[in-house]
Amino acid sequence: MNCPLLYRFRVIDKLSEPPSADALKGTLVHSVLEHLFGLVRLERTSERAHDLLQPTWDELKGKTSGVEEMFQDVDLDQWLISAHSLLDRYFELEDPMSFDPTELEKFVEYQMEDGPMIHGYIDRLDIAPTGEIRIVDYKTGKSPKAAYEEKSLFQMRFYALILWRTLGKIPKRLQLLYLGDKNRLISEPTEAELVKTEGKILSIWSDIQLSYETGLWKPKKSKLCDWCAHQSICPEFGGTPPPLPE
Repeated sequence: MNCPLLYRFRVIDKLSEPPSADALKGTLVHSVLEHLFGLVRLERTSERAHDLLQPTWDELKGKTSGVEEMFQDVDLDQWLISAHSLLDRYFELEDPMSFDPTELEKFVEYQMEDGPMIHGYIDRLDIAPTGEIRIVDYKTGKSPKAAYEEKSLFQMRFYALILWRTLGKIPKRLQLLYLGDKNRLISEPTEAELVKTEGKILSIWSDIQLSYETGLWKPKKSKLCDWCAHQSICPEFGGTPPPLPE
């Protein structure tokens, strides 16, 4: 866990968090790409993707609460221009007319032995005619420095572990597409890496169970605190967490 107290706030207390313009932009671009892959190959052009952005935004903002407050300090026109720029970078990273994805926004889950039910959504799953599996995830931010690549790959190995345990086949390739700076992070997972990932998940689960038993959810200060919505009730910032729910 990055921060046990944040886990408590989100999972046990179920505290709401204000939406961010950056996160919403990521959702918008993901939705446009999902719509794009719903078209036949010849229609998956850059021009069509840009044409899809405005109606996709209209649909998204209609079902997102707090949009007006979100853009009080953010220029909406510039925000939309930056979303168009992310689409341009996507087309520089790959050609969506050259292949057909097997599944989009694929929900996967697996009940771990002596552990939790783990689950998640894979942005795109590509399965070659030869049976090789590729997991693709889009990131609208910039690629991590080399020292932080392993942390980014943990999420992808998490998905690969679920597919391995449910399908009996280790994915051939994990691919992160960073639209923020037009970079790729590619890995070919091994059985040893996935077993290690499984062990790490079980270790985290053990820590969570201990916190449940003791009622102690300690904050863990890091650079991620700068983006946390719960600083006012965090002891690291002079706050007091609410009582644990019954």
